[in-house]
Amino acid sequence: MNQTDTRQALRGKRAVVTGGSNGIGAATVAALAAEGAQVVIGYNQGQERAEALRASLPGDGHRTAHIPLDDAAAHAGLADSLARDGGQVDVLVNCAGYTTRIPHNDLERLDSRLFNEVLLANAGGTYSIMRALMPLLRKSGDAAVVSVSSVAAFTGSGSNIAYCAAKAAIDTMTLSFARAFGPQVRFLCVSPASVDTDFVPGRSRDDVRKKGEATPLGRAVTPEDVALAVVGCVTHLRTATGTRIVIDGGFTL
Repeated sequence: MNQTDTRQALRGKRAVVTGGSNGIGAATVAALAAEGAQVVIGYNQGQERAEALRASLPGDGHRTAHIPLDDAAAHAGLADSLARDGGQVDVLVNCAGYTTRIPHNDLERLDSRLFNEVLLANAGGTYSIMRALMPLLRKSGDAAVVSVSSVAAFTGSGSNIAYCAAKAAIDTMTLSFARAFGPQVRFLCVSPASVDTDFVPGRSRDDVRKKGEATPLGRAVTPEDVALAVVGCVTHLRTATGTRIVIDGGFTL
């Protein structure tokens, strides 16, 4: 197989990436497009970033779409639009979400309203978009859904307690969906430690890099590292479903 063939493993496939305008999502969009996929770049507030990213991608057929974090009506509308334009989805990558930095012992700041908001935005939105796109994924017959989780899901150590709970919910949904919707659709999640982005407000990039330097591999996880893991789940882990791929540089050892 020549290099061109290797780099076009997803030629003719359509991928949807939520949270695709920035950070891990943007890196994933670029990696999928490099493999030949036509990518739908989902954004919540980053329309200009999404459009600029679309214009930079190789190939054609890419588009942007407003995909709110948790809006069942908007997700259903996206599914209807995609059904009219091609009829199937081969890859769904769930990158959308948000968090805020709250010490775990500060229960006053993390009140029930904020807890539910974080849980809904991260886990509820992920469920909603998977539910909406499931008919198009099943129509593909060989689809993959990869959700960006976190080591916070199984360590209980993260930006706040609600975020840890939301990522644990995503891990469990991955199991449940994999059991329910095989063999037409595979479900996996990738679990990085802190990624070298500005995802967590108030978290220093220097702190992330210092934590990465203390791991066995000696560096922080980058958005491109996560994107490569996502692509690997889709293109190479052909018999993996319902499983978690930890990509933390040894942080949890």
